[in-house]
Amino acid sequence: MQGTVGELGEFGLIKELTARLQPTPAVELGPGDDAAVVRAPDGRVVATTDVLVEGRHFRRDWSTAYDVGRKSAAQNLADIAAMGAVPTAILLGLVAPADLPTTWATELMDGLRDECQVAGAAVVGGDVVRGDTITLAITALGDLQGRAPVVRSGAQAGDVVAVTGWLGWSAAGLTVLQRGFRSPRAFVEAHRRPEPPYHAGPAAAELGATAMIDVSDGLVADLGHVAKASGVDIDLRAADFDIPAQMADIGQAVGVDPLVWVLSGGEDHAIVATFPAAAQLPARWRVIGEVVRVAGPSRGGRVTVDGAPWDRVGGWDHFAE
Repeated sequence: MQGTVGELGEFGLIKELTARLQPTPAVELGPGDDAAVVRAPDGRVVATTDVLVEGRHFRRDWSTAYDVGRKSAAQNLADIAAMGAVPTAILLGLVAPADLPTTWATELMDGLRDECQVAGAAVVGGDVVRGDTITLAITALGDLQGRAPVVRSGAQAGDVVAVTGWLGWSAAGLTVLQRGFRSPRAFVEAHRRPEPPYHAGPAAAELGATAMIDVSDGLVADLGHVAKASGVDIDLRAADFDIPAQMADIGQAVGVDPLVWVLSGGEDHAIVATFPAAAQLPARWRVIGEVVRVAGPSRGGRVTVDGAPWDRVGGWDHFAE
């Protein structure tokens, strides 16, 4: 498709975008009306939202529009899964310059649609508006299917900490891109298109998870949210992390301890949860630490590694200097 979104016009663009979508059984009414209708058999709707801005969250010289679509959907759908819910729908708010190629917008929608299909969800609507910088506002919805939500505040002393999914791959890929390279491809692709283990969230709820979160800001930082909300401390064991040989090679080449990527790198959207010590966890879950009782007057919130503070926490504050 040739031309720009400005030449196509608002309603022409909407027509092109919605024509690429596919419904799911949860979608009673999709795009084309004042609002969509999504079934919620549980009677409750899990909802989350993110805003992504070009230059801050993605770069067009590093990622294709399709990559951006996959990644923006993944980070929202992972939040739904981390509540123990099944993703059902996504809504897109798109701010685009008038000179944006129409193909960029349609490929973005293809990425959103395809990532939704992986999670069993659908794009059900949204809005487009003209602006100076490409900005995506993504809202994701999910269904608990009768389960209680797994929140951050349920971890108990004596619980084990377990993770499923990749850790450190996206951060390693970002480091490679920042140095002007495009390989090893597996790590670059992990940054461009994370692969959250969506089904593991609801499965963890069934296994008795007491607290859960997806790893978006880095493992130590995100577990810090769990520890603070639960009023506990968490200790991780460095020897229990799996560091692939190729990641170690990248670290040696760039002078970075790969454990830094594993513990402080974000955007892998792995799922980490706490479970009672007696829980029988499938092989896909790797136990990496334990929840410990708070000592002294502390109210909890500390995450240590082999009993010692980790001084490279990671995380992101949009309003920090």
